[in-house]
Amino acid sequence: MKYYNNIKSLLFGSLLLMAGSASLTSCKEWLDKDPEAIVSEDEAFKNFRNFQGFIEEIYDCVPDKEKVNYCTSWNFGDDAVHNPEGYAHMDHQVDLGNYRDVWSNGQCWLDGSGTGGNREERFSLWKGGWYSIRKCNLGISKIKTLVGTDEERDLLLGQLYFFRAWYHFEMICYFGGLPYVDEAFDSKNIPELPRLSFQECANRCAEDFEKAYQLLPMDWDETLAGKQHYNKNDLRINKIMALCYLGKCYLWAGSPLMKEFEKTKNGGAAQLLGASSNGKTYDYDVEYCRKAADALGKVLEMVGRGQCRYKLAEFKYINIYDHECEEPDDLNSYSAIFYTHKKSWKMPGADEAIFRGMYPGANSANWNCAKIFGPKVAGLVEHDNIIHHPTANLIDQYGMSNGQPIYIVKNGQYVLNPESGWDPTHPYKNRDPRFYHDIVFDGFHYVLQTENLNSEQKKLEYCSLYTGGAMRAVDNGSSTGYFIQKLVPHQCNIGDKWYEWDHQFQAYIPYLRLADVYLMYAEAQGVVGGPKSTSSTTSLTAVGAINALRDRVNSDDYPMEHVPANFLDTKEHFLDEVRRERAVELAFEGFRWCDLQRWLLLTEAPYTEKYSHEFERMEDDSWYFDSKSREPKHDPKDAQVANFRKKELITRHFDSRHYWFPLPDNDVYLYKEFPQNPGW
Repeated sequence: MKYYNNIKSLLFGSLLLMAGSASLTSCKEWLDKDPEAIVSEDEAFKNFRNFQGFIEEIYDCVPDKEKVNYCTSWNFGDDAVHNPEGYAHMDHQVDLGNYRDVWSNGQCWLDGSGTGGNREERFSLWKGGWYSIRKCNLGISKIKTLVGTDEERDLLLGQLYFFRAWYHFEMICYFGGLPYVDEAFDSKNIPELPRLSFQECANRCAEDFEKAYQLLPMDWDETLAGKQHYNKNDLRINKIMALCYLGKCYLWAGSPLMKEFEKTKNGGAAQLLGASSNGKTYDYDVEYCRKAADALGKVLEMVGRGQCRYKLAEFKYINIYDHECEEPDDLNSYSAIFYTHKKSWKMPGADEAIFRGMYPGANSANWNCAKIFGPKVAGLVEHDNIIHHPTANLIDQYGMSNGQPIYIVKNGQYVLNPESGWDPTHPYKNRDPRFYHDIVFDGFHYVLQTENLNSEQKKLEYCSLYTGGAMRAVDNGSSTGYFIQKLVPHQCNIGDKWYEWDHQFQAYIPYLRLADVYLMYAEAQGVVGGPKSTSSTTSLTAVGAINALRDRVNSDDYPMEHVPANFLDTKEHFLDEVRRERAVELAFEGFRWCDLQRWLLLTEAPYTEKYSHEFERMEDDSWYFDSKSREPKHDPKDAQVANFRKKELITRHFDSRHYWFPLPDNDVYLYKEFPQNPGW
């Protein structure tokens, strides 16, 4: 009964209270307290400084998905796959349908024990969520004891309402409807709160997000409290964050899965059979989507008018493969959303990241996430043989520079789009520019500094990812024909050594960034009025939101055209293209499973299949590089190949129960009104 007691204490037990005795310089420093900082309730809530110190621990409980464990366990969709040494980890267990493993795996942010000693709630959405909700409710109940100004009261309450909604919302996305806990109950008076449906719970989240929006400032630097530590408030919750999540909450509530599950009120027991073939994947709740589009449109209107500090990161590269920017110190590059290099371990995010957790600390990416995306052949990337690489499914989502997808889905199969112009003898030519930024493919110049490589490693300076190539071994190479470098660049290898201390490599995946707001707006408004329609809060059309992202990556060297006319004729065709755009723009950031889930596609072919690309080279090494100087001679995207084909790796055998993760068994025995999810 250990876990029963744990969650019971998280929900209803007492909390250690932290007073804000440190200076208000950053979230991290507020939490670096010695035992003398643990004080009574009266002391914790008596003034703004102490009250904010209490709230800072809630920030600390936002899981850093990349660093919960030494291995990747956040991409549950059809976009990525592990090699065999990583099969014990949660993403592969999802492939097997073994969702129950989330409660025993200990290596996933949903319930990961992480590396934080006895502070497990810092690395677990489930534990940290209930723990933080308890803190939010306690803080709200104590706000009357505050000795402070109206501005300080609004700042505190706004954060508490936001986080109460955020933790509930994140949990219901994976576990379905839950009780909405809005009181700080004591252990002697525990109510038996029933599970709500997803939409009922989302409505309660929306109420709190709306309250937070009304209370919080646009920018903490413009408040008296925030000015004490000017220019160090980036991570603090503000009005834009609350409004973005209000829109996201409404869009999720209006998505096909949630509309279908609203037919029952027990957390979601509807049977979902033939969801794709009978058209349910396009069956949204229009009124929820209208609310979503209005909220998200308001954000985009403020962005367009320069009324907030967020903007799309720039995609200006002189060498796209090496992520080399036109401005060497550019901190607003597309790459800087996900990592920084030689910037004193600065928090990634650029001007685009909207919501992130705590600053992860110096050198925190070295062991956890900097060594799990590249080839381990001959020790080219150090550490064990666990590698997380992209599926060919995801590669095929990256369309062509003319704006056309390579494939469209018909009758549960990927069918070649005749308008794309894609040539299987030159499969990497004229692709979406994001492909060249995100993906390592055959012929790629992987190691730039070779002085310290041994003879075997020097042979691997250029990638050999064709069928039978040196980097295609399943155990220490790529089973799909590709590696990921979107989140961690290829220079994290034994030659370039970007994961060494002196390179100050920092990594973090934001929970929400501005590109996602454009994508969500396009989807919501596309449902409401079609691709050329606008919401009541902005003049931006649904298709205009997608084109804004394509304009961002468009350049003379790497062109990218707008959504073509053949995807603007019906809502369904436009939504297909919006969904593909989400797959590309948000690739490997941990959102794909939730998207397939809410669209009712998780159990449907071809989204249940993971495959590789197999092909033979038509060019020898001398085409790619000079044998003496080792300098590149041709761009690898222009290489000719033969017999390009797909090979099935994994087929997921999912049924309707796999739309939700199971709740922990000990917790569903708490009381009758808290039942297990259907099928588990």
